[in-house]
Amino acid sequence: MDYPEHYELVFHAPASDADTIVVHRTERAGAGGYPIYEDDSGIVRAEISPEGDVRMMASGGHQDPGLPTVVRPDDEP
Repeated sequence: MDYPEHYELVFHAPASDADTIVVHRTERAGAGGYPIYEDDSGIVRAEISPEGDVRMMASGGHQDPGLPTVVRPDDEP
């Protein structure tokens, strides 16, 4: 199956309208068998299904990542 190379994850940000983070596909797969995507820093990680279901993944101790309000494929470089 072909998966998008990038996704935009939009999170609710209390101090502004929204916070958008672009994540790119890695070679790893999550527990559901779908690709793991991460941002350039490696801090934001998510397993994303073709239907847009997201499972956020902690990349360090004491993280409690929230779910994005919007998930959209972004195949722009």
